[in-house]
Amino acid sequence: MLVAPVEVIETEFYARLPDNLKVRNRETEYTRVQTLGLHKPDSGLEGPSFDREGNLYCVDTPWGRIFRIDPAGRFEVVAEYDGWPNGLKISRDGRIVVADYKLGIVELDPATGRITPIVEKYKLEGFRGCNDLVFASNGDLYFTDQGQTGLHDATGRVFRLNIDGSLDCLLDNVPSPNGIVLDKTERRLYVAVTRSNAIWRVPLLDRGVTKVGTYIQMSGGIGPDGMALDENGGLVVAHPGYGAAWWFDEIGRPKAMIKSCGGLMVTNVAFGGEGNQYIYMTEHDSASVMRARLPVAGHPLYSHHND
Repeated sequence: MLVAPVEVIETEFYARLPDNLKVRNRETEYTRVQTLGLHKPDSGLEGPSFDREGNLYCVDTPWGRIFRIDPAGRFEVVAEYDGWPNGLKISRDGRIVVADYKLGIVELDPATGRITPIVEKYKLEGFRGCNDLVFASNGDLYFTDQGQTGLHDATGRVFRLNIDGSLDCLLDNVPSPNGIVLDKTERRLYVAVTRSNAIWRVPLLDRGVTKVGTYIQMSGGIGPDGMALDENGGLVVAHPGYGAAWWFDEIGRPKAMIKSCGGLMVTNVAFGGEGNQYIYMTEHDSASVMRARLPVAGHPLYSHHND
């Protein structure tokens, strides 16, 4: 990504996971593979999404937890279960749906903490490891199936769960599909392809796709993770390993770098706060949520919900 210097937007801490909720000196199959056994993470915050009351939900992937953070920044464990929740979105009607690496696509009842499967397999076979998701305005649900795919194994997939319950596989050749958003027309998907360090643009045609191409080629860090759409159709892209999120305009030109005030592992982003003018960023190393005010509001179609 060769660009002229862009504006740097500073962040502030919004909420930090308290010490009593950090998991110390433990490892699982998930942490051994994801970190190559190099360290034992005490948390892994991802998937931020706001409810109508201004509470921020996020997941803790390695430890199977879902948190609710109130407007004062206080964490509460809403669910703890045998899974690896990776992405979370709140639909227009208030449903909380989670992309779970281990279980597939599931729904959370925030009152009881109960996890209910929605879709667990495709053509009798389990998913590789679901990562992120986005709702269309008609209720269709798009999600990525990343698993351990990469340049060595470009078989990551993108699915659409239609409102009638049918499941379409839109792509099956992606080297690590991660974050996913729809553009303002809902005729194109943007997919963060982590191991190619790129954002793909995926035009939607009938029940499939056409003319898929690279929209933004990035460099440095690990590769793009979660994304959010601004009101003008621009993208905010989390860039783990780089200590920032990038803000691109509606034709893919970089506008600003939103700098982490914590560690380097910025994983996901969501619009929210007063007037939907703030971008919220989850960050692994500091076990925190950061935020910065941007001079645009979030996408009006989704109100406070993450795109």
